[in-house]
Amino acid sequence: MKVLITGITGFVGSHLADYILAEHKGIEILGLARWRSPADNIRHIQDKVTICFGDLLDLPSLNALLEKHKPEIIFHLAAQSYVDFSFIAPVATLEANVIGTCNLLEAVRSLKDSSGYDPVIHTCSSSEVYGQVREDEVPITENNPFRPASPYAVSKVAEDMLAYQYWLSWKIKTIRTRMFTHTGPRRGECFVVSNFAKQIAAIEAGIKPAVVKVGNLNSIRTFTDVRDAVKAYWLLVNKCPSGEVYNIGGVETMTIGEMLHKLIALSTHKDIKVEVDKARLRPSDVTLQIPSTEKFHKATGWKPQIKFEQTMKDSLNYWREFYKLHKR
Repeated sequence: MKVLITGITGFVGSHLADYILAEHKGIEILGLARWRSPADNIRHIQDKVTICFGDLLDLPSLNALLEKHKPEIIFHLAAQSYVDFSFIAPVATLEANVIGTCNLLEAVRSLKDSSGYDPVIHTCSSSEVYGQVREDEVPITENNPFRPASPYAVSKVAEDMLAYQYWLSWKIKTIRTRMFTHTGPRRGECFVVSNFAKQIAAIEAGIKPAVVKVGNLNSIRTFTDVRDAVKAYWLLVNKCPSGEVYNIGGVETMTIGEMLHKLIALSTHKDIKVEVDKARLRPSDVTLQIPSTEKFHKATGWKPQIKFEQTMKDSLNYWREFYKLHKR
């Protein structure tokens, strides 16, 4: 079997490749990557995967890749995934996430028409599509209305609905997920747990003053470890029917402030202060995200296994190792 992971060099894509290699032998892993994509996250497995250079915004490159390899499963994870950047660059966000997804689906549709190629496609949407929910709407089910509060969220609504439309119109075998907050080692430093962990590691290394800069600490999130998330994605493509959509998320819910204090408690430095940085506050925010994952659990039996304290320890250790190698 061949599996294609778009965005294999990213946070989730690299962990998904790790999981498949460790748990499911005999599967050939292909990874779509742009030539300039940093390979740090997959350096340890580069000899075990096949990197296919291309771009979601370049349809001919997708046509050539799929025609050559014909993967049976496609995990479409590549995206402009940073919410704050989407306010600065909404057009780039929409191009990458909407046009890129449409190109991938079109490439599959064209090859299906010409040769009968018919893969399963996991399309990765986001809990951000739900936007700011009311208190009486939690836990959030898949039937909750969309209220996107950022250009990124708008792009994920479009990506989600494109995948659904391609299933309805052409029976392209898409399955959609709306993943809630997930984190762990290798997470980009612009995301909240990783950002705080990096700041704390820098304080411990003596590189910055003992102050963690923060944005809104009152937002409520339910956290999942990325290593549980990729197991969920594998179960999804093997157990769930095409055309469906599933929330996936954890069970440990807290405010961002509570999460920060847990991280600080894990630090070897015992006098860390917290300071609000106005630049970290968003023009519009999503402050209440608690998922209902009942539908996905019924379909697959999946439950998160990794405790969030372990996730935080691993995230902090990731940045500690970073500063051992890059003291700056």
